[in-house]
Amino acid sequence: MRSFYSDILELPIRSDRKEFINFDLNSFRLTIAVHSEIKNFAKDPLRIMINLGTPQIQQTYKMLTAKGVAFQREPEQEKWGGWIATFRDPDGNIIQLLEEADPSKD
Repeated sequence: MRSFYSDILELPIRSDRKEFINFDLNSFRLTIAVHSEIKNFAKDPLRIMINLGTPQIQQTYKMLTAKGVAFQREPEQEKWGGWIATFRDPDGNIIQLLEEADPSKD
């Protein structure tokens, strides 16, 4: 998980310890930690869905695909104008790239 989020997704690391890693996402932090009661893949991958904003979804999609990320849903424009692409992390959690709608096109 550490390698996927830091090397593949290129999220900036804030702190990194043996069983804990923390990433800076503007004014938010994403923390991934080992929990003594949880092992293996997510039993319900839709329980949590992480959305990562990107200003250029097509370029981000190409970069991640080149790094071996398999997308379940390629970039596709939504009815509300924004774009979504969906993939899973190594534990099976759902992650979506999200490009907001361009308000100047309304």
